[in-house]
Amino acid sequence: MMKRNVWLLCLAVVFASLPSVGRADDGDRGDDEEPVFRLGMIGLDTSHVIAFTRYLNNPKNKTGCRVVAGFPGGSPDFPASANRVEKFTEQLRDQHGLEIVNSIEQLCEKVDGILLESVDGRPHLDQAKIVIQAGKPLWVDKPVTDNLADVIELFRLAKENNVPCWSSSAARYYEGVAGAQDNEELGQIVACDVFGSSSWAEFHPSLYLYGIHAVEPLFTVLGTGCETVQRIKTDRVDTVIGLWTGGRVGTFRDLRGGKADFTTIIYGKNKMVTAKSSGYAPLLKQIVEFFKTGNPPVSAEETIEIYAFMSAADESQAQGGAPVSVAKLIEQARGGQAQGEQAQGE
Repeated sequence: MMKRNVWLLCLAVVFASLPSVGRADDGDRGDDEEPVFRLGMIGLDTSHVIAFTRYLNNPKNKTGCRVVAGFPGGSPDFPASANRVEKFTEQLRDQHGLEIVNSIEQLCEKVDGILLESVDGRPHLDQAKIVIQAGKPLWVDKPVTDNLADVIELFRLAKENNVPCWSSSAARYYEGVAGAQDNEELGQIVACDVFGSSSWAEFHPSLYLYGIHAVEPLFTVLGTGCETVQRIKTDRVDTVIGLWTGGRVGTFRDLRGGKADFTTIIYGKNKMVTAKSSGYAPLLKQIVEFFKTGNPPVSAEETIEIYAFMSAADESQAQGGAPVSVAKLIEQARGGQAQGEQAQGE
């Protein structure tokens, strides 16, 4: 009996020492068994590609997504792109293990979804066309493009081809901004002030590159329905005033030469709330959910109105501060796009 017990004990020790099959360590349990949504990045010329990859690929965040490949892209005539694309490409390849490919077509073959990250909005439409043709769900980093007509066209193509697509600044999901419309403590929202920067505007309307981080919360809080936009710009202050349906007012302010944090002040009937930056994580959680479900959390119509607001700001400035109709500007952009398509077909 004792010999039999010794034999069983030895056998148990042998089996315990064998490598486990189909079992992960406690820290990674289940990760290998769950399908991973493979993501590719277009445009490795913004700090976002590093920050996003760190979050998405971190096992502790349990995103179910992984950035696996990237196409560097880059704009030689745009310093913010040309001066950074090589550094960020090397960092993603050497530190994060991304496969670097030579074309967007090749990238689409290797992934399940695309993050369009190019810091320059000018090539976005052409880059997005390839992704849409491949049928890959698409998230577009700011700015969507460099003009309103192309913003409209990008979303039109995505809808026409049944490709899930959306865009957003991280500022939409800052604490205090997200959910403001349903905040009972605030009560009915009557106005909103946002502070940002319009100082960086190479090749783009003046609010597209940095101003978007303030304008996005404005629409998150007040919703769609901006009717007119006026702009007053001096050496000290750049102010854009939007009039919404129901007499609500939203303002963008750049305190030129002064401190202008990305701050949102929301005025409700019952209370006033000030919201500040909450980082990238809330946005990235929305991006993960989008790729898993295929449901964009922000409508194309709202994003188009946001870019119309920013375009209207420049148009108002050109007209000496006159009010510009957002609806008419969108209509003009749609008409110009249709004329361009007709010209190409002739």
